[in-house]
Amino acid sequence: MKVSRRREAMVQAVLSGMTEVGALCEHFGMSEVTVRRDLRALADEGLILRTYGGAASVSVHAPEESLEQRSHSFQAEKDAIGRAAAAHVAAGDTVFLDAGTTTAALAKVLAGRQDIRVITNNLLVVQALAGSHVGVTLIGGDVRESSMSTFGPIAQLALSRVTFDKAFLGADGVVAGRGLCEATVDQAFLKECIIRQAANVFVLVTSDKLNRDSQQHWTPVEKPWTLITNALAGHAGLHTFAEIAGVHIESVDCSTQPRN
Repeated sequence: MKVSRRREAMVQAVLSGMTEVGALCEHFGMSEVTVRRDLRALADEGLILRTYGGAASVSVHAPEESLEQRSHSFQAEKDAIGRAAAAHVAAGDTVFLDAGTTTAALAKVLAGRQDIRVITNNLLVVQALAGSHVGVTLIGGDVRESSMSTFGPIAQLALSRVTFDKAFLGADGVVAGRGLCEATVDQAFLKECIIRQAANVFVLVTSDKLNRDSQQHWTPVEKPWTLITNALAGHAGLHTFAEIAGVHIESVDCSTQPRN
């Protein structure tokens, strides 16, 4: 089979769900070296996405939303989730607020507190708490402009030197049994570092992010955690989380929440 025809067939195989290198080797009767070379070539052409151990369809992974888009979507729901999350912050707590606009909504609620400390990599959180009586520690690192947050080796090192009572995390998507979905491997690993240092973990997501796997990098949540979302009981996206041991679901009814 000609290389061009073989690679066209490989694209179709990936689109049909055959994404592991081993399965592709068996299907095409080729060596792992040849399959990996073909996958790299197809990824360079933008026809597929390379993943650890295989490939994924480009159509599966949506472009990451801009900060402006996220700042104007589901704002009432994010505010309600932020208020619900704030109720878990007790006097004397040291809490971590992750990158994202939902955790920034939580920061606005916490700005009236005087008895807590916030550690964050989110510059939107720093802005929300500026001028308040809340003690703030900003984790350093490279600045990711699309989320106005810090990440990278310096941020990972800083996190290894601190612990916190509660971590409040956002995500591009959350899937039961798999974890938190992110656009880059650096973001996913940083969340893993955050989870490792937290005594209690809370994931704050709007209902559209439940079971959403629009990105290819994942953070497993391998300890008990609380999901705070505006999805109410009976929502189709919630039942898979209810079946997972160690996950507590807190649904926020936005219709009963005060409006700003």
